[in-house]
Amino acid sequence: MSMVPQEKSLPQPRVQQNNVPLGIMLMIGATIVFALQDGISRHLAGTYNTYMVVMVRYWFFAAFVVFLAARAQGGIREAARTDQLWLQIFRGVLLVGEICVAVYGFTVLGLIESQAVFICYPLLVAALSGPVLGESVGWRRWAAIGVGLIGVLIILQPGMGVFNPAAVIPFISALMFAVYGLVTRYAARKDSTATSFFWTGIAGMVSMTAVGMWYWEPMSRADWMWMALLCVTGVTGHWLLIKCYEMAEASAVQPFAYFHLIWAAILGMAVFGEVIRTNVAIGAGIIIAAGLFTLWRERVKG
Repeated sequence: MSMVPQEKSLPQPRVQQNNVPLGIMLMIGATIVFALQDGISRHLAGTYNTYMVVMVRYWFFAAFVVFLAARAQGGIREAARTDQLWLQIFRGVLLVGEICVAVYGFTVLGLIESQAVFICYPLLVAALSGPVLGESVGWRRWAAIGVGLIGVLIILQPGMGVFNPAAVIPFISALMFAVYGLVTRYAARKDSTATSFFWTGIAGMVSMTAVGMWYWEPMSRADWMWMALLCVTGVTGHWLLIKCYEMAEASAVQPFAYFHLIWAAILGMAVFGEVIRTNVAIGAGIIIAAGLFTLWRERVKG
């Protein structure tokens, strides 16, 4: 997946430790792994179709969530138990759709510009939490949301002669991910995080297989190695996030998720020959500042 999420769907223990330095190290490690995952996704989706790449990736992800569920108390039956099955299925399908849009954006725009726009998703979550979940959004957070969207406009440059309509792709991805986050928060009112995590993998795998099997392409032996590494990075990244949130509160470590953009930029320049345009750097900086302010306000309110 693209930007490291504020994981609402990861299984977390009942008793949380509070080792913030270790939690920060784990979060930074997760951002490195997810940036590598994005780079491999860009390479594979640039050679093969996006649907097949995401489908194979989800096969391994589904195996991972089943493995975790089988080891947990109550086993797979307990993890799968839910009174809101269709909502959980919708969550899983929405997330896998977002991943397809994000990976396609990598192939069209590159890692740097895609991630620079995508990082506005926490602001979209804050903006939509009022009308969708009935949560209170004060004027300070609305101001931060407005400033962040100005940063998005600086990156997209609408009305300029050089505007690329494809730049809207990562914004659509961010909007889909924000809705996914809100639906996950709504589902958490009745279901455990382990249940949501289980259905994220299973529903995504089933829906992606139904689409991706029609787009199967022969893959070279070298690219199968890249595909295997892509699957390993996905599992490793989620494992690091699980451990991260076991070690420290989300509000303490979430700001370090923005390191994902730094690693993606380094990878984009070093491997794919991408260039950071001035407007992208300025816009991304504004979005990050607005996002950090929003996270700080949530922590103060909490």
